[in-house]
Amino acid sequence: GKAPKGLGLGVKLLAAGAAAAYGLQQSMFTVDGGHRAIIFNRIGGIQDYNLAEGLHFRLPWFQYPIVYDIRARPRKITSPTGSKDLQMVNISLRVLSKPNPNALPVIHQQLGQDFDEKVLPSICNEVLKSVVAKFNASQLITQRPKVSALINKQLTDRARDFDIILEDVSITELSFGKEYAAAVESKQIAQQEAQRAAYLVEKAKQEKQQKIVQAEGETAAATMLGAAISQNPGYLKLRKLAASKKISSTIAASQNRVYLNAGSLMLDVVNPEFDKGINATAKGGR
Repeated sequence: GKAPKGLGLGVKLLAAGAAAAYGLQQSMFTVDGGHRAIIFNRIGGIQDYNLAEGLHFRLPWFQYPIVYDIRARPRKITSPTGSKDLQMVNISLRVLSKPNPNALPVIHQQLGQDFDEKVLPSICNEVLKSVVAKFNASQLITQRPKVSALINKQLTDRARDFDIILEDVSITELSFGKEYAAAVESKQIAQQEAQRAAYLVEKAKQEKQQKIVQAEGETAAATMLGAAISQNPGYLKLRKLAASKKISSTIAASQNRVYLNAGSLMLDVVNPEFDKGINATAKGGR
């Protein structure tokens, strides 16, 4: 049969509506947060501006957006290098980098979207070798803040030449070769042995001084004892009585039976013989 009147017009309108919807959809794009877009024109190439976050329009087929992530991204770079005293050093950096948003067209034309892969490893190795070669191995440890600041400054300046912004550069690892580690260990052992030898020398000096003081004290005590005996023989009597008391206590506590006379125990104080030796000693002291 014959097609209904107006069917052709409806199909045309539907096709036109679909084409318009498709064209509108293709002419719009969105730039997400933390991103920027540059426009490639099939006639004029890369345009010298960038588009911020939000909704934007383009000419379908003639133009298409290239989106860049401008948020800082971490990257770890390790480089073996040599110090000023020819020690092998393994040093690792953590670098936070991002592209300069105002230079995205130039970055895309010269480096591409993988700009960090092309630039950062080479300039990091270059700067690390240059800076580490200025310091001895021991200075890399004792002056680490200075080394880190120097690396940060030089690396930031080199990255700026490629329109890359470095927000942070920090040393995450610093290690030395086996030969240096063995040398440090040997040095520590030698220092410990030297400290022990110094301690033994000081101890010997102290013991020597102690013996000198002790001998001087004993000499002074003997001199004072001789003077006391010569001036007062009663001191010896007291000492003999103290000795007698000690002997008696020892014998009394013993389980064995011991028979001693008063003379052997030095308890016969009324006997003239008791004072005979003391008087002779006192006279000899004078």
